[in-house]
Amino acid sequence: MKERRPPRVLATPAALELIERLKRQYGDILFHQSGGCCDGSAPMCYPQGEFLIGDGDVLLGEIGGAPFYIGAAQFDYWKHTQLVIDVVPGQGGMFSLDNGSGQRFLTRSRLFSDEELARLAPA
Repeated sequence: MKERRPPRVLATPAALELIERLKRQYGDILFHQSGGCCDGSAPMCYPQGEFLIGDGDVLLGEIGGAPFYIGAAQFDYWKHTQLVIDVVPGQGGMFSLDNGSGQRFLTRSRLFSDEELARLAPA
């Protein structure tokens, strides 16, 4: 029996609920985690087609049916962790679709175990 690979990115039930609300309002969306100075640790949410994915961006997986990308430099730093996308009260990033919703996405993380690291799919 083939062992299941651990996902590199997950979303909490609260995050999945906000994702569904945003998809109903904006259509297909995507996430990008850059770690830049303007958005810090908050993943940014955009309508698909309105954010240009670069050659250096890494597709980590999907949350709520939305692709989740991370910048290559950030991926190199976070490749040993599982990202857990949650929501907290507050304002989202200026250009992120969660702005104005009263909630904002937040990235939490946990280290993969050695066993999980051995089973990870290449990103």
